[in-house]
Amino acid sequence: MWLLVGLGNPGVRYSRTRHNIGFMVLDRLAESLGLDFREKTDYRACSGSISGHKVVLMEPLTFMNRSGSAVRKVFSKYTVLPEHIIVIHDDLDLDAGKLKIRKKGSSGGHKGVESVIQNIGTQDFIRVKIGIGRDPLIPTEDYVLSKFRKDEQVLVKDVIARAGDAISCILGEGVEKAMNRFNS
Repeated sequence: MWLLVGLGNPGVRYSRTRHNIGFMVLDRLAESLGLDFREKTDYRACSGSISGHKVVLMEPLTFMNRSGSAVRKVFSKYTVLPEHIIVIHDDLDLDAGKLKIRKKGSSGGHKGVESVIQNIGTQDFIRVKIGIGRDPLIPTEDYVLSKFRKDEQVLVKDVIARAGDAISCILGEGVEKAMNRFNS
């Protein structure tokens, strides 16, 4: 069993913002698999199969900085191994459209990832980081909650598709091969 976690913020106000790229990846993945999310108290989830592995796709509805509490519920419910968790999230330090897979490590300053680490008690889970870039003229808090510019739309569409392929590769061939193939 694998747990795929897309990080983002709930609600129309945050839909399609940079901080919600994790939601966008899982929405596209669920659509490609013909899965429908069901809403629970503090998360949305659906289950299916990718590369012969049973998967649960979940999107916390607790807002980014408190994502870990919802992840802990699903993590405990399904007794998932930490190394079978893949967290998909935005990364300011990667250019828009870039993708990077990491096996484990610190939060790198990402408050959603930090919340997951604190709530499940380990850093030993896989991350699929999606680059959103930075704009030095816009405060970080405002930038991550902004929508992608028109000139970034093609990059975003492409990286969302590549992230789905990377997740399939992680499940089918292992994280090392996925890192070698997909890391920018």
